[in-house]
Amino acid sequence: MPDFDVLCIGNAIVDIIAQCDEDFLETNGIIKGAMNLIDTQRAELLYSRMGPAIEASGGSAGNTAAGVASFGGRAAFFGKVSNDALGQIYAHDIHAQGVAFDTKPLKGEPPTARSMIFVTPDGERSMNTYLGACVELGPEDVEADKASGAKVTYFEGYLWDPPRAKEAIRQTAKLAHAAGREVSMTLSDSFCVDRYRDEFLDLMRSGTVDIVFANSHEIKSLYQTSSFDEALAQIRKDCRIAAVTRSEKGSVIVRGDETVVIQATAIKELVDTTGAGDLYAAGFLHGYTQGRDLETCGDLGSLAAGLVIQQIGPRPRQNLRREAEQAGLL
Repeated sequence: MPDFDVLCIGNAIVDIIAQCDEDFLETNGIIKGAMNLIDTQRAELLYSRMGPAIEASGGSAGNTAAGVASFGGRAAFFGKVSNDALGQIYAHDIHAQGVAFDTKPLKGEPPTARSMIFVTPDGERSMNTYLGACVELGPEDVEADKASGAKVTYFEGYLWDPPRAKEAIRQTAKLAHAAGREVSMTLSDSFCVDRYRDEFLDLMRSGTVDIVFANSHEIKSLYQTSSFDEALAQIRKDCRIAAVTRSEKGSVIVRGDETVVIQATAIKELVDTTGAGDLYAAGFLHGYTQGRDLETCGDLGSLAAGLVIQQIGPRPRQNLRREAEQAGLL
């Protein structure tokens, strides 16, 4: 039996979330709806201008790991923090969610990563991320037993920015495939896709990645087309399974000639879209690693995403297993 259902690899980031208006984004030169990488100086400037904020452990793949654990799945995480106050907050939070996290922290500089997230009244989030200790994740942080022992390894496209993290991912994928496991990735962000389009396509076409998660903007960016249908036809050929989210339109899952259309979960109020894609992946992967059909996997993803966008912050506050049982999905 595998030790874990899902092993997530990603940037270990503490999210600092504040609400703001559209003018604030414009005044401070923040690209709406994107993830902007920033340096220490910019991080300090934006922090000084932020309104009241909530601090929460985040990072895309870390959120997915927390979601899998909330569904009752066995989740593990590789990610680098520093041995500082934010690093301790991060480790405490992810352990408290029930995720196995044993990556050794850095002893000194740079400090733990943080992302300042500005949420506008429409619920859209604009992220400004200082990667700090994240970029130090490397092949020496790969725990072979977890890489071989997880049913599915899942990593975030954002991790393609720091070069040593690429080595860690390739090494983990090799160990996973050698043990007959599967590897999945999320495209993360359309700007991220623009930076690494050829490499992402190669990961899929070479079979390094079996399952791909994306939203409609990312998949269109990947294939440089304005047509969603055209992009979907392309990705169908390039990977074994693709799950593509479309906000209030739900999601579409393709596998070979098969197409499964999933409805979005009805919500009372959109508060903050931070973590929606991460939690969709958590629900999908939980269902998938329990041997459920693609429709149920998609419905679990939709449920988790629908719950997280009705709160501030990217980690589920509800017990997702209980919510799924009440919805008749588990």
